[in-house]
Amino acid sequence: MLYGSIEAGGTKFVCAIGNESLEIVERVSFPTTVPEETMTQVIDFFNNYKEELVAIGVGSFGPIDIHQDSETYGFITSTPKLAWQNYDFVGALKAAFDVPVAWTTDVNAAAYGEYVFGNGKGLSSVVYYTIGTGVGGGALQEGRFVEGFSHPEMGHMMVVPHADDDFAGSCPFHGNCLEGMAAGPAVEKRNGRKGQDIPEDDPFWEIEASYIAQCAYNTTLMLSPDVIIFGGGVMKQRHMVEKVHQAFKKLLNGYVKTPELDKYIVTPALEDNAGTLGCLALAKNAELHAH
Repeated sequence: MLYGSIEAGGTKFVCAIGNESLEIVERVSFPTTVPEETMTQVIDFFNNYKEELVAIGVGSFGPIDIHQDSETYGFITSTPKLAWQNYDFVGALKAAFDVPVAWTTDVNAAAYGEYVFGNGKGLSSVVYYTIGTGVGGGALQEGRFVEGFSHPEMGHMMVVPHADDDFAGSCPFHGNCLEGMAAGPAVEKRNGRKGQDIPEDDPFWEIEASYIAQCAYNTTLMLSPDVIIFGGGVMKQRHMVEKVHQAFKKLLNGYVKTPELDKYIVTPALEDNAGTLGCLALAKNAELHAH
């Protein structure tokens, strides 16, 4: 039995096959272009494993429709990527493969990977944020995603601009929300270069840390999770976690007692594998529940 994983990101799709122990057997990636092109490559890849493939887990960029009783369940809905607006993603997979499909957001999938295998293992409440091209958040409580009429869009929470930051924000919807102030494109727009090219001692990183700390502060007071995991390209700057800890401590000002910060605000144990492993684990669940 083999499980399929599709991490559908705004810039690339990462597809993988996992065995019964959820170990990655093969992984490929394609640029995200238009559905006709990208999905043809996805289906061609899984066709190589058609005989043994028993389920597929998908973590997709969004917004997406997650309600199984909705007419547009399995669709990517109001995305800024025009070619993918109102695209029936799950329908396209079902037409090609007669297997159960688990369907969630890309950041929920990464949260699930960390919950099953990483820094959320054995904990009942796990929150995961990715701070990269965009900012997204996913939360799990007792193994279930926290969601209601839709999935959370925690990356667009409002933040208070830092005193030394006059940047107006780059989110087309909300201007200076968390994504508008702290995502990769906001870092680049402000500094004229990508995050990885900005030296560690640049004062800008204190500004960036203040926004991520506000995110952790809001999350702490709303959900009191056991762990908050920050992934994505921006958090690959190893010095960031300590800066976020310091800023968070100041903001919280002793109001609630959290777990030790080095275990509470962390980066992903699985690094870039969180989404793929999460999708494989969700595929395995879908297959189990199909019987």
